[in-house]
Amino acid sequence: MTDPTYTFARAITRLPGASITAGLRAADTGTPDLERMRADHANYVAALRETGAEVIVLPPLEAFPDAVFVEDTALCLPQGAVLMRPGAPSRLGEVAEMAPTLRALYDEVLEIEGPGFIEGGDILVTPKEILVGLSSRTDRAGVEELAALVAPWRHAVRVVETPPGVLHFKTDCSLLDGETILSTERLAASGCFEGYRVLHTAPGEEAAANTIRFNRFVLMPAGFPGTARRLRGAGYELREIGNAECAKLDGGMSCLSLRF
Repeated sequence: MTDPTYTFARAITRLPGASITAGLRAADTGTPDLERMRADHANYVAALRETGAEVIVLPPLEAFPDAVFVEDTALCLPQGAVLMRPGAPSRLGEVAEMAPTLRALYDEVLEIEGPGFIEGGDILVTPKEILVGLSSRTDRAGVEELAALVAPWRHAVRVVETPPGVLHFKTDCSLLDGETILSTERLAASGCFEGYRVLHTAPGEEAAANTIRFNRFVLMPAGFPGTARRLRGAGYELREIGNAECAKLDGGMSCLSLRF
């Protein structure tokens, strides 16, 4: 039996545009190199396709510098998709741009109407529940509206806290399989993963926490050898993808695709 939380037939990605240099960032660590980002993005798409999945690659959206980070625009579930309402005002228009693609692929597409805000980067779907982290981009009203929308699909939503200073809940965690979560120690210490097996990132490698399990692979950012050893030691098959340019914009592996 396959698990829809990490077994996927499709993914949606979007090419980075030249406007990516104006993307949002918590701290200025340098201007992203567009050509290097495009090369890394191509490697990312190739890894998804290597599993046999269909990958839809959408064109750049120059009017929206952060549009490459498609995960924040929607939540994709087996029963349907839910369009998000990003907490960053400059990103609100990305949802309308994504909507036609999702409506062509799903019979049912719902929408967060507000007044609350919620972004996909704060949502971790596991086989037994949907964890949503409150953050600067996701508020309680947004979570409550999501919970009401997905209740008829028999999904339970649990609110958790995102560590102070961390952009998104999934900046610090990811699903490795039906019972295992990769997490930073600071997030795991909150107790939010009680009942799960937790694998910690290596010391000083907190940025490796944002990975994705996509079919047989765990896609993780390159450059974190300690965490890579821990994952391989636990039996996971890795694909390490360059992420240095996306990291300048607080982006990671999960941010770059919608998976379903």
